[in-house]
Amino acid sequence: MYNSGAGVCGHPRYNARMLKWLLTLVVALVVLTAVSPWLARLGLGRLPGDMTIRMRGRLYSLPFTSTILLSLLLALLSHLI
Repeated sequence: MYNSGAGVCGHPRYNARMLKWLLTLVVALVVLTAVSPWLARLGLGRLPGDMTIRMRGRLYSLPFTSTILLSLLLALLSHLI
């Protein structure tokens, strides 16, 4: 079969955009992981609506409310800048 190098979707620009989003997601996860102990001292992760689940000896955190709050703060900050 002939492969034009265009990727799955058939358009090279689509693959470049998808790669940029994937890279952004990885960088954001690394930064949030590094900053999470500092944010926990501020009370984020323990707000009403944030869940912590212990399963098989591991602790899983699902910070729904903290995520919404941080998203709103970042949106406000980006709007002001």
